[in-house]
Amino acid sequence: MSRRTDNHHRAASLCRAATGQPHRTCLGWAEAGLIDYRQPVPDADDGGQRLLESLMVAELADGLRESELRDGALLGFTSARPARTGLALGLHPDMADRVLATLLPRIDEPYGGLRGVPGLRVVPAGRSWVLIHLRSRAAVHLVHPDPDWRPALPEHGDGLTQLWRSNRHRLHPDEAADLRERAGAGADPGSAAAQDWLNSRLLRRPRLLGAAGAAHGSANVYTHGGGDLVVEWCCAVERDELERRLRRSGLAQPPGRIAARLRDQPWFPGEIAMGGAFITLRRGPCYAATAEAGVR
Repeated sequence: MSRRTDNHHRAASLCRAATGQPHRTCLGWAEAGLIDYRQPVPDADDGGQRLLESLMVAELADGLRESELRDGALLGFTSARPARTGLALGLHPDMADRVLATLLPRIDEPYGGLRGVPGLRVVPAGRSWVLIHLRSRAAVHLVHPDPDWRPALPEHGDGLTQLWRSNRHRLHPDEAADLRERAGAGADPGSAAAQDWLNSRLLRRPRLLGAAGAAHGSANVYTHGGGDLVVEWCCAVERDELERRLRRSGLAQPPGRIAARLRDQPWFPGEIAMGGAFITLRRGPCYAATAEAGVR
């Protein structure tokens, strides 16, 4: 086997482990020059696509926090088919409706404020469904194991106004204001762009993220106001091993347009930093065995 062919298979193996795509599919991407062993998962080329994927990660991280997760699907997805111009995600069947209810934008009158991804809309596409962002027309295709699946979409009520229902084809003023605020937030907009890169890449690697929740449901992903990402879990994979797998998948490989910063050197064990943005991995103690012993 030539060195070039060996590198193609190496990239394909890393791609398969991260996305869940068949080896032959990933090998075809490697042979076409779409991936290599340094970056074995295709990135989103467009900033609008990365923004959509990043907003989805931040919303699901906080929206599904402390929820009952299934089969390690920490963000509700089991596989990904990434492309430079888009993304398709495989939904966990037991979490599919909850994922959509978390992502779709709504006004929460009792607690105040906008929830969900501003500007996100869901549309049917044949027998499948697509999430589209009104601002950029970026899209994420949803793949359900049941080809006849129809989502139980949330309705108005209980103090919630579903903006994606009342404003199907245009932004609600609160959505437009939220997006403007995000675009101008912070003293360092470059860090926000870097966090979009990291979040988008993590969404495209659901099999690696799923290793943190493989043992049982004691796992969480959350943010600090949407500005970073924290993964916490117990059991299953060791922290250093998960970090090694994520780094091998090219998660923190700086793209050419992200400037090098001091923050790129991690400050703490388990921190993956790039361009002023970061993801923190925390493996804590397991309380499941203690609780089970208490029941007995």
